[in-house]
Amino acid sequence: MRRVPIVSTVIVIAAILTMIGLGVWQLERLQWKQNLMAHYVAAMANPAAVPFPSADPQQTEAILFRRSSVNCRFTSDWNSIAGRNGKDQAGYVHVVLCGIDGNKTAYVQVGWTQGPQHPEWEGGEVSGLIAPYMDGNARLIADPAVSGFEASAKPNPSDIPNNHLAYAVQWFFFAGVAMIIYALALRKRWRERGSPS
Repeated sequence: MRRVPIVSTVIVIAAILTMIGLGVWQLERLQWKQNLMAHYVAAMANPAAVPFPSADPQQTEAILFRRSSVNCRFTSDWNSIAGRNGKDQAGYVHVVLCGIDGNKTAYVQVGWTQGPQHPEWEGGEVSGLIAPYMDGNARLIADPAVSGFEASAKPNPSDIPNNHLAYAVQWFFFAGVAMIIYALALRKRWRERGSPS
């Protein structure tokens, strides 16, 4: 009679169930991300403006890709990063930290230039679209660009990574491989012990 090692089998089964659970969770995340993308597409089509969000990530996520405006009272901490303009030309987009009403700050992407140097801009009223930025912050992408800059490319919700399906497939694959490897190990064990086939 073939004997199955209880402890090893329990450990392998637990590992396989965990991997399957992670795969199912990734499929749930995929559905959540697809719903979120649909929400963002609808947000871009909504012309109504909303207040620029605070540093609360949940508040920021709820109004990404909506229109907003800020009064940039002063500027500091310029950041010039590779980006594209409204004509899909490569160059640099320029993000500046603005002091806004209520003693708050906001990152504002004021526009695009071909090179990393940017024109001087000391602030003023800016309107545009709210988009994600570094460390969970939001930025206002000026639309139209401020004086001296060309318009940046509009933010695109599809640029947000959506790898959940690939992760789900990986977890299910790992679970299948674990089952096969353990089955082969049991078969080898039985053969070595001379168990009947």
